[in-house]
Amino acid sequence: MAITPPASTENMLDVLIIGAGLSGIGAAWQLQKRCPGKRFAILEARDAIGGTWDLFRYPGIRSDSDMYTLGYAFKPWTNPKAIADGPSIRAYIRETADEAGITRHIRFRQKVASAAWSSEEACWTVVVEDLASGRRYTVRARFLYSCSGYYSYDEAYRPPFPGEEQFQGTFVLPQFWPEGLNYAGKRVVVIGSGATAVTIVPAMAQTAAHVTMLQRSPSYVVTRPGQDRIAQGLRRVLPERFAYSLTRWKNVLVGMFFFRLARKRPEPFKRYIVQMAAKQLGQGYDVGTHFTPQYKPWDQRVCAVPDGDLFRAIRKGAASVVTGTIECFTSTGIRLQSGRELPADIVVVATGLKLNVLGGVSLTVDGVPCVPNEAMAYKGMMLSDVPNMAMAFGYTNASWTLKADLTAGYVCRLLQYMDRTGAAIAVPRREAGVAPQPFLNFTSGYVQRAQHLLPKQGSRTPWQVYQNYLQDLVAIRFGRVADGVMRFGAKGAMP
Repeated sequence: MAITPPASTENMLDVLIIGAGLSGIGAAWQLQKRCPGKRFAILEARDAIGGTWDLFRYPGIRSDSDMYTLGYAFKPWTNPKAIADGPSIRAYIRETADEAGITRHIRFRQKVASAAWSSEEACWTVVVEDLASGRRYTVRARFLYSCSGYYSYDEAYRPPFPGEEQFQGTFVLPQFWPEGLNYAGKRVVVIGSGATAVTIVPAMAQTAAHVTMLQRSPSYVVTRPGQDRIAQGLRRVLPERFAYSLTRWKNVLVGMFFFRLARKRPEPFKRYIVQMAAKQLGQGYDVGTHFTPQYKPWDQRVCAVPDGDLFRAIRKGAASVVTGTIECFTSTGIRLQSGRELPADIVVVATGLKLNVLGGVSLTVDGVPCVPNEAMAYKGMMLSDVPNMAMAFGYTNASWTLKADLTAGYVCRLLQYMDRTGAAIAVPRREAGVAPQPFLNFTSGYVQRAQHLLPKQGSRTPWQVYQNYLQDLVAIRFGRVADGVMRFGAKGAMP
């Protein structure tokens, strides 16, 4: 496929954003607001706005964070649902883009393949594939901003199972849910115990004959109200934006309080979560087997179920949880190592995501390949020795958008500083004596499987990746841009 020659300097973009999901639209909004003279474009590989919320279409798809923190700080979430369904979130993102005039900057079905930085020209040359025609071309930009998320849209994690070729029913991956799948009156087994599984099970249980959640080991599952009564009360007596801001801060602080409590006193907190599950499930239910994890709270993400819908489905007998290990598939279902057989017409393999970094885009800096796993993350948003590039990466213990908003604000501050000082290049330089540490201190399978891909964090600031919004707020929004680690230079040579 032919690649067009680079565009002229006059046609060069100031900022190229990759991805038109929650992060990308938020980044564009802040860029327009705070750097109104910048020329930018958004490249989106799919044919619609929404990212995750456009990709995932499985039954019951919803947020696992409250929408007052998953929503944008600048656009109040007005839907009464605090834990919102996928279509509502998708509509919110699209409305944000349309209202701000961002949609016209999006180029759909354009997949970024690679990006090459030139210090001589102080710009990125990005190779893009037009998925409609298959043609490849280049785009040049002074700053590259990856908002493509942290997992592969093309592949899910799908482990093989012994004897699965014998199974005569239907296999389904949540990430690629078949449109029009009829499961009414069918026996369904959902393999997995994470956020996706606890969402799918009660949704399918409404019409399926029975849904079984098959897990190797339990996860922490807590009930959260589907609506925030305090938020609704504030909206009745206060201006919309003020009420939204108060609710957002209330939820941020409450979430931080419970996270710190869980980490400081894990055993009492664990007992509290298990007791809540037991109360939801009723006397005699074996919560010790099915809802008591072996790990500490927040070693993995805690699953939230709105208004206890999972527990309600179990109480009604429409769903059940089985904890065990698969021995093999049979023609009619699954046989466990215990000898128990689970009949199934449909098996949903909710075994997790396959992570990648920067949307799988390969980078070179002055002709040298950049390997993200060998780089260190600066403030959790830039890579050491990679100039004029940022990435949106959210929290594991709170809403993704909280960190994405801070990152977008920092990128604007950085661009403003470069304009004031005449700098063409900004690059965080890795310091000697900073010990590398895992980027995410999380034991979830999808994180552990991707450790060889993720960048590192460091043993001291500004290389540490906080899972704490207030710490990041101070460091990112109010910290000095020219902190001695971020180096600035003119076109022609790397500082």
